[in-house]
Formats: sequence, C-alpha cells, structure tokens
Amino acid sequence: MLGIIAIVLVVLWALGFFAFHVTAAFIHIVLIVALVLVVLHFLQGRRSL
Repeated sequence: MLGIIAIVLVVLWALGFFAFHVTAAFIHIVLIVALVLVVLHFLQGRRSL
C-alpha cells in the first residue's frame, strides 16, 4: 500500500516539475513524502500473519 502511494506521489511530483511548474516548495514536499514512504515500505517489509 505504501509503495503504491509512493509511486503515485513520485509521478505527481514529476508531472508538476516538468509540466505544470507549480511552486518549488510543494514539489520538494511531495518528493520528500514519497521518499519517506518508500523507505518505510522497505523497512517494514512483508509481515507474515
């Protein structure tokens, strides 16, 4: 789940950076959130029930 959210955020960041030229602060915030979610995804791993 976190991986999907991170991928969506990275895609939105790329679109905003290359296509829409939104404010620089928003772009960097989205990038940081995406990177944090990717790191959390890999650190948590798959939990067996």
